[in-house]
Amino acid sequence: MPAHFPKDAHGLARFDGTPLYEHEDPRLGEHLDWSTLIFNFGRNEVKNFLVSSALFWLEEMHIDGLRVDAVASMLYLDYSRNEHEWIPNQFGGRENLEAIDFIRELNVVVHEECPGVLMIAEESTSWPQVSRPTYIGGLGFDLKWNMGWMNDSLRYMSYEPIHRQYHHDMLTFSMLYAFTENFLLPFSHDEVVHGKKSMLSKMPGDEWQQHANLRVLYTYQYTHPGKKLMFMGTEFGQGVEWDSAGVLDWYVLEYPMHQGMQRLVRDLNRLYRNYPALYRNEFDWQGYEWIDCNDHQQSILSFIRKGNEGEIALVILNLTPVPRHNFRLGVPLPGCYREVFNSDLDFYGGSNMGNGQAPLQTETQLWMNRADSLLLTIPPLAGIVLVYETGLPDEIEDVE
Repeated sequence: MPAHFPKDAHGLARFDGTPLYEHEDPRLGEHLDWSTLIFNFGRNEVKNFLVSSALFWLEEMHIDGLRVDAVASMLYLDYSRNEHEWIPNQFGGRENLEAIDFIRELNVVVHEECPGVLMIAEESTSWPQVSRPTYIGGLGFDLKWNMGWMNDSLRYMSYEPIHRQYHHDMLTFSMLYAFTENFLLPFSHDEVVHGKKSMLSKMPGDEWQQHANLRVLYTYQYTHPGKKLMFMGTEFGQGVEWDSAGVLDWYVLEYPMHQGMQRLVRDLNRLYRNYPALYRNEFDWQGYEWIDCNDHQQSILSFIRKGNEGEIALVILNLTPVPRHNFRLGVPLPGCYREVFNSDLDFYGGSNMGNGQAPLQTETQLWMNRADSLLLTIPPLAGIVLVYETGLPDEIEDVE
């Protein structure tokens, strides 16, 4: 990775006896937190080595994309450093101008030589235009890791449901910045190692509630604007942390709850693929609208995902184990809606509560500042997705 490299004697450190790849001054050339060395991005030989390495993986190994780790540590000269432990740039600033030029060059060359691949930045600060083109001043990445969404979501889900009403803003805050970048929503390897527990083990409650919590979290991920990333083993609810030296716990798929989790992730992928409202305006405000973001007492979120005209999906998430019967929801258009996804189906290991497959007719009753509304059953610890029946393309198939 271009952010840093180890000091091992058999590696790049002092490759020819001199600091060939790294800066000699540790204020520029060493990450003290990780005890690793920093590339000297001002040298053409170093930039050529790194760009060639990226192209090798893409052209020879046919990798679909690259995730550049720790981009923030490349952008800031004072990253994780105290005063007098770093050297300002030529203008007296903290920006690493040589690293910025390298990142832009890397992304330009990769996209010219390998059209269609994804360049993804794991960048944890508010640096502007990470996923914007270089010709308008951006860094040129296609996607940016949404660290804030990941941390807020996992922290929220770790609370017992009775306490979630006091932390409702952790789920709504992401929409304040969701369209400032082309975000990717990651549940990656970083979340399931080094004592952080597996995704399933992070969830509170007994076994049933843990699975239900994880199912509704995945439903939230797939219906929230942004591309999705899920790490190996999390798709079937592995119970222990990921171990790079071992194999996944495939044996858990002998048990119904884990089989249900695997089916849920499969069907979420189908849902995302089949209904353009969930992806067509992924990075634009035109694709999203709150129905109610303030129902903290019941811990319910409801919002609209929108594609082209007539492509509408309603998403309702219940973050407590209390089912809500005769729940009235304001809707954007009158007519028929149909439940196309329900994370509480017994097929997934849930309690099989919901609204069935029959079309649901709106009523002309003002609710949530909308002229029309629906009466719904909202299952416990679950998410449901309704689609507007009028205007859906004929070729769209139902989620199985």
